[in-house]
Amino acid sequence: MQQLWWWQIPRSFDKSQLQGAAVAGGRNAGSVRGVRGKVGRSSGASQSLWLASNPSKRWGEAFFLIYTPFWLVLCLGIVVPYKLYERFTELEYLILGLVSAVPAILIPLFLVGKADSGKSLKDRYWVKANLWIIIFSYVGNYFWTHYFFTVLGASYTFPSWRMNNVPHTTFLLTHACFLFYHVASNMTLRRLRHSIAGLPQSIQFFTEAAWILALSYFIAYLETLAIANFPYYEFVDRASMYKVGSLFYAIYFIVSFPMFLRIDEKVGEPWDLPRVAVDALGAAMLVTIILDLWRLFLGPIVPVPESKQCTQPGLAWFQIHDSVMQNESV
Repeated sequence: MQQLWWWQIPRSFDKSQLQGAAVAGGRNAGSVRGVRGKVGRSSGASQSLWLASNPSKRWGEAFFLIYTPFWLVLCLGIVVPYKLYERFTELEYLILGLVSAVPAILIPLFLVGKADSGKSLKDRYWVKANLWIIIFSYVGNYFWTHYFFTVLGASYTFPSWRMNNVPHTTFLLTHACFLFYHVASNMTLRRLRHSIAGLPQSIQFFTEAAWILALSYFIAYLETLAIANFPYYEFVDRASMYKVGSLFYAIYFIVSFPMFLRIDEKVGEPWDLPRVAVDALGAAMLVTIILDLWRLFLGPIVPVPESKQCTQPGLAWFQIHDSVMQNESV
């Protein structure tokens, strides 16, 4: 092909013209290489190792992160330090929970991201993330809070409307908190996986497991420390709660962090809402089993009243009457 191209050059094409063409060609080639280099650099810059490759998921995670300071400042920057809770009744506590949690669902309905503009509501990541956290945090409050009562010696003493002896406010605040925790976990796990991608599979597994354990404990400990100035969430022994109770609480996240990350994480494998719901229920069941094994085999971390002893058969949220215990002993 080079010979054919050469013979197509007119005979009148002198040496100086040929040199000029060669120089121009070199410049053009350099320009093309420069453009390619810029495109490559810009493409690489746009791909963050922390953010999801799925545009809808990337937008949803960014929204939850941007939204977090709103409820965080409201609760820990205004209500707690200024002791506004001293004047709160059941209604004010409920309003605080609603104001903290509901915008995570309402705002994306009206502030539609570019990545979601062509998607139906059920296909948007923020809907799936909210559904997963709603289910997981509901189970956590309705059932697992009783493990905090019977194993960790915790109690709520602020005025509140309750369901299964758990304040409605905690259901709502937990939703806002867990959205933030799980998005933060997604980003760190994603970055970690990129960093260790070249290592053997066994090392990758143990490295990721160690990180999940460390992050789960850190978040559990940090939350316990953050609400230390709120006097109406009490513990029999706060020091034990910080050290051992945080590990108990971390069980939630040891299970949930890697499972939540899987939602729409692989390109071309979107999850539907039924799968999201089943996955959240599966995660909740696994946490329940682990917590109850702790209750039965390790018992409470502090002395608790006899009425709250947790070594009896059954489940932590069931009140077993003396008559039932007597029948079992016969």
